[in-house]
Amino acid sequence: MKTSRKLKERVLFGVIGGSGVYEIDGISDIVQVFPSTPFGKPSDAITVGTVSGIRCAFLPRHGKGHRILPSELNNRANLYALKSLGVGQVVSISACGSLKEEIHPRDFVVPDQLFDRTRERPSTFFGRGIVGHVSMAHPYCVSLSDTVFEAAQEIGLSVRRGGTYVCIEGPQFSTKAESIVYRSLGFSIIGMTNLPEAKLAREAEICYATVGLVTDYDVWKEGGEVSVSEVMGNIAANVYNVKKLIAAVLPRLARERTCECASALKYAVMTSPAVIPAKTRKDMDLLLGKYLKPSPRGKR
Repeated sequence: MKTSRKLKERVLFGVIGGSGVYEIDGISDIVQVFPSTPFGKPSDAITVGTVSGIRCAFLPRHGKGHRILPSELNNRANLYALKSLGVGQVVSISACGSLKEEIHPRDFVVPDQLFDRTRERPSTFFGRGIVGHVSMAHPYCVSLSDTVFEAAQEIGLSVRRGGTYVCIEGPQFSTKAESIVYRSLGFSIIGMTNLPEAKLAREAEICYATVGLVTDYDVWKEGGEVSVSEVMGNIAANVYNVKKLIAAVLPRLARERTCECASALKYAVMTSPAVIPAKTRKDMDLLLGKYLKPSPRGKR
């Protein structure tokens, strides 16, 4: 296995692995990359390798050994690091609880909506002298999500398309009252990791889709409480299928992106280029360089 600070090649596809998913079976030609970012270090080294004939970047969200809390994740560094490798499409693997009777533990869900209940997480690359706004009406890339769903169906997984993922702060599971309220609002699944990942992916013009691995019925269901042992047991049962899914999805991914994600920043910046601080401009060049005019000489 090789290690590197930078890659000479561009890698178009990425996977962010959730609880219990730290590597991809069958990966070859492996390089461990340790990218630096203006936002600090990502969760761990990024593994770049070949799966199903496709080069792919894999990042363990919680770090190897699961050592980073959802609230502690440096999501900005994670998404920036993937972007710096050339990644334009990311499939997120996320453990979640079910808020609907018909969504069973060990089912897979590809959601189409998000509801934000987080409160302690940096959720934008903007700031520090530059203001920008992107659309989040459709927080998951429709095209990428459809591709993931179709691949899951093809390999025979129990998978559902659509529904709302409510993202809570954690690390505690919900109270019963909270769970009942979320359920009454029509939410489908509950987890702790898709935000601000989805928001930052949009700001980085990265297509983002989630595969929710259902581990439990949350705490709303009579006679059941969420336990770590139950969650981890159901995750372990799904890990094999997740890896099969990743291998099935990669060859299907479009090489040319025509969705709104690919140009999300085109009209996002509200700040006059003349007043953007030089350091902020440099830090944001990876994301905004193609849209901003060259900095005036002597601008600091």
